[in-house]
Amino acid sequence: MTKTSIVNIRTEPEIKKQVENLFSKFGISVSDAVNIFFHQSLMQGGLPFQIQLPKPNPETIAAIEDVNKNQNMSRTFESVDELMKDLNA
Repeated sequence: MTKTSIVNIRTEPEIKKQVENLFSKFGISVSDAVNIFFHQSLMQGGLPFQIQLPKPNPETIAAIEDVNKNQNMSRTFESVDELMKDLNA
C-alpha cells in the first residue's frame, strides 16, 4: 500500500452532504474527488477549470444598459421623502 497524507478541509455541513451525495452517484468518495482534483491540477499546472464571476442574465444586462444610457435613472437621493417625490412625479 502506498503512503498517504491527511488533508483536513473545512466546509459547511450542508455542502459536505451535497458533494457526498453527488460523488456517490459516480461511485467515488470525497477523498477520491479531492485526489482527482489534485492530479488534474498538477497535470494542468494550475486549477483544472476556469474561474469567472457569474454573468448576469439578459434581463439584468438590459436593465444595466438602460440605467447607463439614461443618467436620470441613476440619481441618488438625500432622503426617502426626496426619492418618493421623484418617483411620484
